[in-house]
Amino acid sequence: MKSLFAYALLPLLLTFMAVVPADSPAKKKDEVVVMSTPYGEMIIVLYDQTPKHKENFLKLVREGFYDGTRFHRVIKGFMVQGGDPESKEGGDASKIGQGGPGYTLEAEINPRYSHIKGALAAARQGDQVNPERRSSGSQFYLVENPDACRHLNGSYTVFGQVVKGLDVIDQIAAQPISGRTQSMPKEPIPITAKVKTMKVKDIAAMYGYELLYGGEE
Repeated sequence: MKSLFAYALLPLLLTFMAVVPADSPAKKKDEVVVMSTPYGEMIIVLYDQTPKHKENFLKLVREGFYDGTRFHRVIKGFMVQGGDPESKEGGDASKIGQGGPGYTLEAEINPRYSHIKGALAAARQGDQVNPERRSSGSQFYLVENPDACRHLNGSYTVFGQVVKGLDVIDQIAAQPISGRTQSMPKEPIPITAKVKTMKVKDIAAMYGYELLYGGEE
């Protein structure tokens, strides 16, 4: 049994080795984001290959920026979007969807990462006003479509993956909607988030190397 277990882990180990540059030391620990909602908890892994987005997301989570924000745009069969500070209680409801931390991020679009279900990607303004495809400093979306949204590949920065709690995305996407855009949940769906440090080997054992470092399933 021991030898069979070792062989089962070998493909995962090879995947991990393939995406870590040979000239960089192997990491022993990494940080994941634990995002809590009324419908449950999601564990999100962030990609080292999108360093600006990873660093920024972790920074905002540590600062409590996302706590009290809400999923303000929900489209069943597509995605759920959050991260706008205007969606907090007391925010300007007329500006929901336009808010942020006051800056944008340089695009880090990596062809390795696809809009598979559970992908974490950065929202942004359209190409007409944003030809460089810079990302919102805080707004993000999570892909809900089980068949993926590959038409978005190459246009938005995918910088992480939900590795636990995909059913939470489904529950959020299933909520009744209303509002001027007909995509805002009728009942608020608030977010709280925290950073959790874990051993890389534990992340691998719990969630798999393929999901940890992205790519097609």
